[in-house]
Amino acid sequence: MAKKSGITYKKAGVNIDEGDRFVDIISPLVRKTFRSEVMTDIGSFGALFSLNLRKYKNPVLVSGTDGVGTKLKIAFMTERHDTVGIDLVAMCVNDILTCGAEPLFFLDYFATGKLHPEKAAEVIKGITTGCIEAGCSLIGGETAEMPGFYERGEYDLSGFAVGVVEKGDIINGGGIKDGDLLIGISSNGLHSNGYSLVRKVFFDLKKMSIKRIIPETGRSLGEELLRPTRIYVKAYEALKKKICVKGMAHITGGGIPGNLPRIIPGGLGAVVNEGAWPEQPIFRMLKDLGNVPEDDMRRTFNMGIGYILVIGKAEEKRAIGLLKNKGFDSYVIGSIKKGIQGVAYAKD
Repeated sequence: MAKKSGITYKKAGVNIDEGDRFVDIISPLVRKTFRSEVMTDIGSFGALFSLNLRKYKNPVLVSGTDGVGTKLKIAFMTERHDTVGIDLVAMCVNDILTCGAEPLFFLDYFATGKLHPEKAAEVIKGITTGCIEAGCSLIGGETAEMPGFYERGEYDLSGFAVGVVEKGDIINGGGIKDGDLLIGISSNGLHSNGYSLVRKVFFDLKKMSIKRIIPETGRSLGEELLRPTRIYVKAYEALKKKICVKGMAHITGGGIPGNLPRIIPGGLGAVVNEGAWPEQPIFRMLKDLGNVPEDDMRRTFNMGIGYILVIGKAEEKRAIGLLKNKGFDSYVIGSIKKGIQGVAYAKD
């Protein structure tokens, strides 16, 4: 009688050999991100990072976590996977940066129904690119192969960043006062928010092809929608110890109205001047094609401003010049005002 073959983990949908091959592919990429403080190599149960206490009198650790959201659907549609990892890093490090924190290390979580090592390696390549841009180390991660849990060819991402700031240098908006200026730094398009509305307008409503060329940008729709979230670490580094930055806001879901008030003290609000910065074509397209109300646009998208700094009036020109020298276009987009709540918009 023939021996019946048993059920193996591989037959259940999880291929350990492919997982091992994936680690072999990504290891050289990951090691390129290692700072001198990293104490463990790839494969440890826990990653060790030695904080250089000689640099700080009273160090405070700052942590943040985020994902990429339904922007991943665009990666699946285009079969391009080397940019969403940059988004993942950016969404995390830009958040902890608002406290004045220097990003130290990053961890990722990659989950899929069936692991395709080469595709997954493209995602990790993007993460390592983002880590190098942010100056932090990719010191750990988890790859989960979960048959039947995700649609075929799809995956999900989560990221976790840890940084450090001197306790006396924490930026929390406490020094913001009436008359201070808002310096807005340009975004790289949509970044990683609002993609449920984006997909509804372009694909469900207008039935547009992902390959359609957008004349205003010279890029295909897919390329435009995959432009990675900008990382603002070097922007702050350009100003650190040269400009008194009183507050910083990362403009993500909720737009300027949903994020800027988070750093403004009670009794104060912000006036944002319409037209104070160039309009990016993608936002006008979305508004016009979907007949999206202006208020909904403002509360969903960054509208071309990915990061906001609050500084004193006297430092305006120097701040904008320092940012320009680092490759960041910035604009005075408004000011802090007494007697208003949240964000009010005014004609420039």
